[in-house]
Amino acid sequence: MQKSNGPRSAAQALVDQLIVNGVRHVFCVPGESYLAVLDALRDREVAITVCRNEAGAAMMAEAMGKATGRPGVCFVTRGPGATNASPGIHIARHDSTPMVLFVGQIERAFLGRDAFQEVDYRSFFGSIAKWATEIDDANRVPEIVSRAFQTAMEGRPGPVVVSLPKDMLTEPAMGADARASEPVETFPGAAAMAEFETLLAAARQPFLILGGTRWSEAAVRSVQHFAERFELPVATSYRRGPLFDALHPCYAGDLGLGPNPKLIARIKQSDLPILLGGRLGEIPSQGFTLFEIPGPRADLVHIHASAEEFGRLYQARLSIHATPIGFATALEALNPRAPIRWGGQTEEAHKDLIAWTEVATPQPGAVNLGAVMVWLREHVPPDTILCNGAGNYASWIHRFYRFRRLGSHIAPTSASMGYGVPAAVAMQRLYPERLVLSVNGDGDFLMNGQEFATAVQYNLPIVVIVCDNASYGTIRMHQEREYPGRVVATDLRNPDFASYARAFGGFGVTVEKTEDFPAAFEAARAAHAPAIIHVKIATDAITPSATLTRIKELALAKA
Repeated sequence: MQKSNGPRSAAQALVDQLIVNGVRHVFCVPGESYLAVLDALRDREVAITVCRNEAGAAMMAEAMGKATGRPGVCFVTRGPGATNASPGIHIARHDSTPMVLFVGQIERAFLGRDAFQEVDYRSFFGSIAKWATEIDDANRVPEIVSRAFQTAMEGRPGPVVVSLPKDMLTEPAMGADARASEPVETFPGAAAMAEFETLLAAARQPFLILGGTRWSEAAVRSVQHFAERFELPVATSYRRGPLFDALHPCYAGDLGLGPNPKLIARIKQSDLPILLGGRLGEIPSQGFTLFEIPGPRADLVHIHASAEEFGRLYQARLSIHATPIGFATALEALNPRAPIRWGGQTEEAHKDLIAWTEVATPQPGAVNLGAVMVWLREHVPPDTILCNGAGNYASWIHRFYRFRRLGSHIAPTSASMGYGVPAAVAMQRLYPERLVLSVNGDGDFLMNGQEFATAVQYNLPIVVIVCDNASYGTIRMHQEREYPGRVVATDLRNPDFASYARAFGGFGVTVEKTEDFPAAFEAARAAHAPAIIHVKIATDAITPSATLTRIKELALAKA
């Protein structure tokens, strides 16, 4: 435990507590409401990434938490600064990501007077943050910051918001630093593991589904070895693909948007679905249709780090309160009691996955985004980090790109637009030696495209791919389905994104044919600078398995 060495300000105590907790990166948009903290950070060994918008800063912190399992840290100013940051808090809550947002607040004497930029942060963030609080006593800074980190990581991780009144930050803080916060790993009991082993021995079609957070490299390896010993088919939840090697013979695919129909059928036929780490929300459950609610027909086994998740949707046959790390450790002791009855099904499931993802499906227009994803998976290093936001372009990522390692996909399960560029900036700051890709739609990119300037400022050689179909494509797809032929409010008139990159001081290139992409990508890499590859795709190419024209035809026929 670090002791205080004489009087220090609350701002200095706060920075000390961050360092105790291993914080080495913070993201911010500066504000006068927390100048004391910026001054306290100035001479400390904490890298500061100054962003162009608070939404970008909060998403960078969320991405850092997602990648490391430790809270990503963001500082924003009061009022508009805090409200701008709220998308990052929403993402962290839905994605179960540890994160701490510090918000500069007005002086304590002005509270309740509707003062300049005043917001009640407990009320504003109360429904989306895991905890929202305000520090009104300088001596309690170590205590509350320590609790914020613990809360963000414990059980089901999530975001914490801490409000910092401006006058409090300059007051003396006499308390000592708290110890570093560490999440408690929960291990399954012997009785639970015995029942799990009995259920597995009696099963004829078990299926393992991986999701959630609080994983480690060791836990991923242990689960892989368990799947190998039992020849179990394995699926990953929405945007949790890196939890299992896509080329492993036990892997059957991901439960995202537009999944392989054969995968869905297999899981529905399973008599022992095993859900490890995840919650199986709306997207991975295919609109809550994968299992019956509240009582699944099959003998569902649910393993989760937070007991509050049990019975929220599904009444499982067996609920095991354990973190993925704790449960994976217990799996090391399990071995099959009898010959495996379902091994051939696992082999067939993997063959179906390969057939589903091997070759890009034909698409309208001169650029086939599926072929671009196939090329990328064959030519980038296995430890490449791919970041993306939301939009129909992502369906080509999920189907054709193959994630091989933990932490290689950083994307929001909340499907929040504007995430790809900020996340890529954070990942390149964290891993300067690795290739970081940001894949975006055109509307998606311009939600936070200004953070390309942040990449230029810090000389971060991220490669940004902008898939330009001149449309809010996902909404256009639903529009054609619900109101065929009545297009409104979804067309976009876009800039020259390659010129946009050059205007900021980066590299830019345009791709209008599939066969031109490899050379463009190599040129972007050779530039050793932030780069944008502007890929022009047909508006009609809406998903790997459908076109807008076909969706409209089917809707009109149905009408």
